Amino acid sequence: MTNLFDLTGKSAIVTGASTGLGMGMTLGLASAGADVLLVDHVESEEVAAQVRAMGRRAFTLNLDLMQMASIGKVIETAIAEFGKVDILINNAGIIRRTPAIKFSEKDWDEVMLLNSKTVFFLAQAAARDMMKRNYGKIINIASLLSFQGGILVPSYAASKAAVAQVTKALANEWAHYGITINAIAPGYMATNNTKALREDPVRSRAILDRIPAGRWGLPSDLQGAAIFLASPASDYVNGHVLVVDGGWLAR
Repeated sequence: MTNLFDLTGKSAIVTGASTGLGMGMTLGLASAGADVLLVDHVESEEVAAQVRAMGRRAFTLNLDLMQMASIGKVIETAIAEFGKVDILINNAGIIRRTPAIKFSEKDWDEVMLLNSKTVFFLAQAAARDMMKRNYGKIINIASLLSFQGGILVPSYAASKAAVAQVTKALANEWAHYGITINAIAPGYMATNNTKALREDPVRSRAILDRIPAGRWGLPSDLQGAAIFLASPASDYVNGHVLVVDGGWLAR
């Protein structure tokens, strides 16, 4: 049974790998045997060192994924270092919290660019390499706001709904190439993106009161889901949005 979840010999790209959910999933993939290219706009060497300590290969790439020219650089680097791209986790993203009536065009465009446009074009670039071997695992990071509207985050909600729909659309087109495209929708996780919410006693209590698990999620809570969707265990799972939320949506 453990062989179903074995990633030995597989190469992965994780965006937004330096902290939070990206860090958690990076360490999860490495623990299952994968080598990893860590992509972020800030230094990821500390996480890369933890990957190497597990006996895996790790390389870091610092660039701005809001620049479309960066897409090709990511894939070129992965192929140069590993020879192939087996797994892509599209995790990098941003959030802007502002009342909708005051929301700026700049904030709208930047959130949509990184959270949805980059996701599509990085998946496209990775798929071109995966199609050569009729094998690949693409995991996009969606959100509870792929299903709900949220408060003060109109562009984030729109971008994450787009992630869920792009995931399904790509699964329809690329399944016959041996590529699975799925998404993980994290619930309320203890990351930099939720710092303001966790520090607001009223909002934090309202959130925790709805989560059956009774706690904020941790980056490590995504490791099992990421390993599953990156491994042979999920070979017949395609176009799915896997919610990891402590029971929030069931409430």
